[in-house]
Amino acid sequence: MSVFNGARFLDEAIASVRAQSFADFEFLVLDDGSSDASRAIIERHAAADRRIRPIFRENRGLVASLNQLLGEARAPLIARMDADDVCHPQRFERQIAFLAAHPDHAAVGSASQDIDEHGAPCPAPDHPPPLTHEAVLAGIERRSPLCHPAVMARRETLLAAGGYHRAFRHCEDYDLWLRICSRGARIANLAEPLLRYRRTPAQISSRHAVEQTIGAAVAVVAYRERAAGRPDPTETLDRLPPIDGLDALFGRPGVAREVRARVAEGLLHSRVALRGEGFDVLIRHVGDGGRGEALWRTVPRLVRFGAPGRAARLAAALARA
Repeated sequence: MSVFNGARFLDEAIASVRAQSFADFEFLVLDDGSSDASRAIIERHAAADRRIRPIFRENRGLVASLNQLLGEARAPLIARMDADDVCHPQRFERQIAFLAAHPDHAAVGSASQDIDEHGAPCPAPDHPPPLTHEAVLAGIERRSPLCHPAVMARRETLLAAGGYHRAFRHCEDYDLWLRICSRGARIANLAEPLLRYRRTPAQISSRHAVEQTIGAAVAVVAYRERAAGRPDPTETLDRLPPIDGLDALFGRPGVAREVRARVAEGLLHSRVALRGEGFDVLIRHVGDGGRGEALWRTVPRLVRFGAPGRAARLAAALARA
């Protein structure tokens, strides 16, 4: 578990791990330079439970924290957890049993139940997780197949794949699943919801929707490059280039247009993105030849989002197209 200013929900998250029916584990909790009460909460739990190994240091970001935790872990299996979610008491027991029964699988996730900031169930996207590896591969280019804080994986597989890559901030998990599948590893999900996944306005997916969607689109392009036997030029990057630089990065034309189309599709319902930099990606996509009813339906949506000027601009661009 990596923690950055997570005090609001941290106590419940840690307690849910401590209460697992499978009790033989080491619990690494890394405080990534929090300025709130996170450290005190971690120290209190660590004093009461010798399984907790706390790590305190300056802020370096989530990707650096995940890779440090992966490097310091000593068990062959790694369970991921976020500082605001809640584990089902049998989560570890169920996932360990699956991996023991399926030695050919490198990772297993689970279904999850979405909760709001008060812990009450809330509506969730209607995307049930793919349960088999075959189902994972069938949909992996459309969306991430695993809920990151619900994953248990074999440490050696994650390390062999290179861990989390810095260039894919905010979608580092999706890129990792794509890379381990490129290496022939099998992944699956349990149908039982083993995690209560908290949705709040402060989530990364809300605050960094555009960067996350662009990164996910580039990760899919890199996945296809590997499948075609071509080198993946993103492997050594600290940061992805702007969309317009992707043709040069991948050494072929059309990548930037492909990524803009995928990003535009992914942002059509995001208030934050369409009121921010995501709108420029949308306009460029229309300029690339983007068409369709979904784009026209975004015009009144922008009005509802309080951006009538952008609605008029999009309508004019679509009319010209």
